[in-house]
Amino acid sequence: MGITNLKIEVGNPEEPENTETLMFLIDTGAMYSIVPTPILKNFGLKPLSEREFILADGTTIVRKIGWALFRYKDYVGVSDVIFGEEDDSVLCGALTLEALGLAIDPFRRRLIELPMAL
Repeated sequence: MGITNLKIEVGNPEEPENTETLMFLIDTGAMYSIVPTPILKNFGLKPLSEREFILADGTTIVRKIGWALFRYKDYVGVSDVIFGEEDDSVLCGALTLEALGLAIDPFRRRLIELPMAL
């Protein structure tokens, strides 16, 4: 499967009309999305907690987590987001995709609608 990068809007759930479009690496192997801290702070978003993460090389890091609004075309959702630091990639993880009601089509490298069940 190739790498999928897509433009997705991010913002404050309390001001859904005010967003910024970023190029995200779609990473279904990542649970959380990562957005640079300065962008989240520009929207007035604040971290709610900190969590410890283990990287692929075994290194442990600590990152702040909060909530952000995500929009892709007509799909809107609120999801946990990691407040990214300087060397962190901008990622869209599985929780955000689910909040948007979307999944990745690995062959066409695009997002597709998930069937929603209650």
